[in-house]
Amino acid sequence: MPDLSALARWLILAGLGLAVLGGLLWGLARLGLPLGRLPGDFHFSAAGMTCFVPLATSIVLSLILTLALNVIIRMLRK
Repeated sequence: MPDLSALARWLILAGLGLAVLGGLLWGLARLGLPLGRLPGDFHFSAAGMTCFVPLATSIVLSLILTLALNVIIRMLRK
């Protein structure tokens, strides 16, 4: 039987992490950055159906998060 208190702790941490990430994205949106409207973000519409593929935004966010996590990990190792 798995330890439910450890599972609960991980769920709480995951929820807090998502809340922090949501707050960061909300803050970036308030700064007026064109995330979601970059060249390379594709938007298709046809016959009442819409498909949005934020390819460039995903790449930019991935690069920013990778750099931030690398800096945090290097700071924690020292």
